[in-house]
Amino acid sequence: MVSIAVNKNRDNVAMLGIGAYRPQRIVSNAEVCEQLDSTPEWIFDRTGIHNRRWISGDETIRSIAVAAGDRALKNTPIERTKIGAVILCTSSWLKLTPHGAPSVASDLGLNGVAAFDLTSGCGGFGYGLGVAADLIRAGSFDYILVIGAETMTVGLDPTDRGTAMIFGDGAGAVVVGPAEENGISPTVWGSDGENAEAIAQDVDFLAYMNKAQAMQGIDPAVEPVGRMSLHMEGPKVFRWAAVTLPRALSAALDASGVAKEDIEVFIPHQANARINELMKKNLGLAEDIPMANDIENTGNTSAASIPLAMEEMLVTGKAKGGQVALLLGFGAGLSYAGQVVILPPAPKETSF
Repeated sequence: MVSIAVNKNRDNVAMLGIGAYRPQRIVSNAEVCEQLDSTPEWIFDRTGIHNRRWISGDETIRSIAVAAGDRALKNTPIERTKIGAVILCTSSWLKLTPHGAPSVASDLGLNGVAAFDLTSGCGGFGYGLGVAADLIRAGSFDYILVIGAETMTVGLDPTDRGTAMIFGDGAGAVVVGPAEENGISPTVWGSDGENAEAIAQDVDFLAYMNKAQAMQGIDPAVEPVGRMSLHMEGPKVFRWAAVTLPRALSAALDASGVAKEDIEVFIPHQANARINELMKKNLGLAEDIPMANDIENTGNTSAASIPLAMEEMLVTGKAKGGQVALLLGFGAGLSYAGQVVILPPAPKETSF
């Protein structure tokens, strides 16, 4: 009988280093309100956002993903050549083909490694972290670079009250690899496809191309083709989050074997400050536990938000490397992914 080889598995996996990139342009609520029918005070009250970062100049999703990945590699005490795979978590890469990860890997000096994109909306980083940890546990790779990168503003309608004030751009990355003690719990993840259209692109690619073709010869000043943009049913998403996410957090704790009293830091997806406060309260976490609030000056950066928020807490001293943190990403899909992790060391090369 033929004997097919099996990878040697390892049990303990952790985040070994972190890096991030924040676009240079800072956009205030007042600037957003120049095109949006709202006020800076209303935006902050509803979302917890004062400012957000938007790409400008020569910044692109490719360049910011590379910058974050490069910093994560420099902040990790292993040789770059040991990276076996790059996972790019994004919903805003501009082409379906070629996908982004191979180009990003090449720019990082990692041409030839396994490289793939992972699209799961705002829960993308949690999915990417879970996939990377399990691939390493299975023995498929020794070290994996996970990057969450988004340029959400490229697909925004600046007059849409449901999205224009919320989203920003940015990138965050972590190096995942074997460790003496386990630093990433089993991932708890799920989705609600019945309500997926609550966060959706307003037109599919084929319909958009057909519309553009049908309008050939028509003056765009009279009847513009318009642009594909993201739309969100805020109240519907809020209700889903209020019901689903507390259960997901409890399940993540159960899967980790860690008691909620042992959680030292809470890092939820930076979607809405009100949702995050509600989750913390419903879970029964202590009031003095530090909770990420990167949304205040970064906005919602979708798949980049958790690594960006993690980096901000480590850089500012709100959290420390080695602490036990509860992560939860959630959004389009409607999907979520959560883990209990040990935080990586504070980065030497930062995004600030």
